[in-house]
Amino acid sequence: MKGKKNKINKILELPKEITTNEPKITILGFNEMLIENYKSILEYEEFFVKINTHVGAININGFNLKLKEMTGEDIMVLGTIDSIDFESIVEDT
Repeated sequence: MKGKKNKINKILELPKEITTNEPKITILGFNEMLIENYKSILEYEEFFVKINTHVGAININGFNLKLKEMTGEDIMVLGTIDSIDFESIVEDT
């Protein structure tokens, strides 16, 4: 079933972030970051934000960080972004 879905997505040229749960991260300069396909906010401080996604967590460090324009699928982080790191989910096999 998954193979058929992938073929249809390729034929229709649908973007990967629409057809999967993978996050799409757009960074505008050093002051704005848009995260699409997020699950939840794990931590929120003025200097640190941790966002949960379907593939792991996104850690954002900076100053005067604010969450803006939150929807069920997208979230925008504003402020001085110092660094970003990722924590992937390790699956047991």
